[in-house]
Amino acid sequence: MSVITRLLFALFLALALGACEQPVADEVQPHEVASAATAIEVSNSAIEQAFAAKHSEIQVSGKGVVVKLLADDHKGSRHQKFLVKINTQQTLLFAHNIDLAPRVPLQVGDEVSFNGEYIYNPKGGIIHWTHHAPQGDHDAGWIMLNGQKYQ
Repeated sequence: MSVITRLLFALFLALALGACEQPVADEVQPHEVASAATAIEVSNSAIEQAFAAKHSEIQVSGKGVVVKLLADDHKGSRHQKFLVKINTQQTLLFAHNIDLAPRVPLQVGDEVSFNGEYIYNPKGGIIHWTHHAPQGDHDAGWIMLNGQKYQ
């Protein structure tokens, strides 16, 4: 088969597949939407850049592995505290407000994705605001564990 014939066949196949009937938006089942949403690739690059530049108060998303569970902080609003390793050089301290959001049932070794506010410190940084914003005055954050969002 010549190169031109192969190219024409590939073009024909692409056009034929593109003409296949697509589901109407109303017909999409909720589980299909959820599985597509979980397939989104999360990058830690914004956190890594903020750490390198020593920047704080930046809304970020990322993912990592829980490496240590810490005692809750009971000063003021109660916070669930734990450490998440996002790469070989950087570990983040999480302060998850459990007065505003449900406790995340974590274990060491769990992979989590998250959205929250990054605060620089020389040990890797802190992630907080991993909850909804009751007054709507801040971006809402969250922690995702095993497909369940804690906000």
